[in-house]
Amino acid sequence: MTTPLWQPSTTAIESTQMHALMQRIKREHDIDLNDYESLHAWSVEHLETFWSLLWDEFDIVAERRGEDVLVHPDAMPGARWFPQARLNYAANMLRRRDAHPALIVRDERRRRRVISYAELYDQVARLAHALQASGVTEGDRVAGFVPNSEHAVIALLATASLGAVWSSCSPDFGTHGVLDRFGQITPKVLIATDGYTWNGKPIDTRARVAEIVESIDSLERVVVFPFLEDAPDLDIIPGAIAWSDFLDNDASQIDFQALPFDHPLYILYSSGTTGAPKCIIHTAGGALLQHFKEHRLHNDLDAEDVFFYYTTCGWMMWNWLVSGLGSGATLLLYDGSPFAPHPETLWQIAGEEGITIFGTSAKYLSACEKEGLMPGERADLSRLRAVLSTGSALAHESFDYVYASIKSDLILASISGGTDIVSCFALGCPIKPVYRGELQCRGLGMAVEIYDEQGQSITHGKGELVCTRPFPCMPIGFWNDPSDERYREAYFSTFPGVWAHGDYAELTSHGGVIIHGRSDSVLNPGGVRIGTAEIYRQVEKVDGVLESLCIGQAWQNDIRVVLFVRMRPGVTLDDAKRDEIRRMVRLHTTPRHVPAKIIAVDDIPRTLSGKIVEVAVRNVVHGEPVKNQDALANPEALKLFANLPALAE
Repeated sequence: MTTPLWQPSTTAIESTQMHALMQRIKREHDIDLNDYESLHAWSVEHLETFWSLLWDEFDIVAERRGEDVLVHPDAMPGARWFPQARLNYAANMLRRRDAHPALIVRDERRRRRVISYAELYDQVARLAHALQASGVTEGDRVAGFVPNSEHAVIALLATASLGAVWSSCSPDFGTHGVLDRFGQITPKVLIATDGYTWNGKPIDTRARVAEIVESIDSLERVVVFPFLEDAPDLDIIPGAIAWSDFLDNDASQIDFQALPFDHPLYILYSSGTTGAPKCIIHTAGGALLQHFKEHRLHNDLDAEDVFFYYTTCGWMMWNWLVSGLGSGATLLLYDGSPFAPHPETLWQIAGEEGITIFGTSAKYLSACEKEGLMPGERADLSRLRAVLSTGSALAHESFDYVYASIKSDLILASISGGTDIVSCFALGCPIKPVYRGELQCRGLGMAVEIYDEQGQSITHGKGELVCTRPFPCMPIGFWNDPSDERYREAYFSTFPGVWAHGDYAELTSHGGVIIHGRSDSVLNPGGVRIGTAEIYRQVEKVDGVLESLCIGQAWQNDIRVVLFVRMRPGVTLDDAKRDEIRRMVRLHTTPRHVPAKIIAVDDIPRTLSGKIVEVAVRNVVHGEPVKNQDALANPEALKLFANLPALAE
């Protein structure tokens, strides 16, 4: 059996909120759950009891809960959770109202602001009052074109307090990308920034905001807050009012609207690389209960933690982070490049602010490794107890890097879920060991299985990651999809009555999960299914390779594996380097994984949230259209893959 990289002590296990829950279940239900696997199995087999218990355990703030927990339990979709409940998400986020820091706000310009829970409540009250005076009511949409600052958090909470629906994009989105999203949901109010900073460069967004305002007829109010300047000139934005003027009222109390459990809280968006982004509607109760479960049980978050995730407001991890307020923790918000003004910026901040839970992307950890950073030697990480990683599969070597160069005594939790569920299917567990290359566990209450192509559940081997029973954070549908046709097609068409998530994965002997990539990018040479993450892991070990992208190209009545690599400046992809890459892949995988062609490119296209787009590149290589290039952060990179002579050989 593989030796774990990290193992919690008995004392550490017994101090966790997860262990306390297991003891409560033992007392109240007379069942002895001795390990995580037995707890997970019980949570899935007794869905109603489990989620009812969590409601009580987390002391959900609600006008009422009601007797029913789950109706139509066999319907996927169609199940309803807590149908009689009346609650408000923001009321649960703002139950703490003292001088304890709620938000610490940092950016690459080295500015620092601290907002207490009392101050946060006051600011939310003022904004909620102003929104209500502007006609915002239950079900209206409020859109945010916002950096990761306190303004975005205040706006989300004020919107939610009224029962309105929040939706956000980060200010690095182009005008068309914003309109592809906000243009579908007809917002009544737009809250926007005057600009942002990236790699030391100030980027003025006022002209872009003006274009957005002129293109969305439903807007009745535009509120702009300063991020670049203290008092930006807003004359170029039609009808704009300054944030300070909009909040100039004496409101001191929030009238939290008590709404159904499945009332819409926010709208998130799919990447949109195959057409217009899907507008995914998430519920207040579902997000609340699921995030509490993941934060408190899977990450052991409490009121003494400083909780950080490197994210923008265009990625679901921002929504996930904000819910940490419900546990009374301090959130660390950062906006800007993670490597500005120097490569160790985020780790330096972690030391200065005493971050206890540090969340980031697999790409960032890989970049730190390639830069040779040694955060554990350069920053005071004595309070750090967890590193979370998502966005793509975390390479085995990145596990080694974290424990060797960041800190040896912490939990490294690779997590996976997504925008579709605004949470996780697989994630960390404070009472289990960490094994190299594995996500520690399937989430509590999530009936996650692996299906083969015939729709049979398998315990060994790779297949489709599915969820076979309802869960509270399942979205209630897509905006402008009244018959739910697109919603059902997206998640329930592969295996009727079962949520198919689109990940190619496998279960491990340790009760963990390995993600091998997205199902739609799985390669199939000679009829053998290969996850792209299996190849990336080996290729990016090779010295000089910064990153890679792999597709299957139709070739001579079969599929051949084609690998594109971006090399470190000054390193050339010559035949010797190609041979080294092939040897590495063959040695650590199988001959089927070895690329038939290896081609150097100057850039690799990514979505606005930073994920590489294998499907878009595959379409370009085959001369097929890419339906929505506005969904890409660097659409010009796609041109590098068109009509390459090497692909005709």
